[in-house]
Amino acid sequence: MQHLEEQIAHLTRNLDEMSTIVAQQQTDIALLQRRVQMLMEREAQRESDAGGGVVFGDERPPHY
Repeated sequence: MQHLEEQIAHLTRNLDEMSTIVAQQQTDIALLQRRVQMLMEREAQRESDAGGGVVFGDERPPHY
């Protein structure tokens, strides 16, 4: 019985650690997504200011 209790305690600790890691990864991913979006918008603005024809994101090329 003691062996099972030790295993449960170990698994509970591992679950708590993984939950913390996943929560941090979720925060990191959200931050990275915002940064990528900002970079895409900045580059699209730079290209439009320069008169370039580069297509970003969901934009269709002009020949469609």
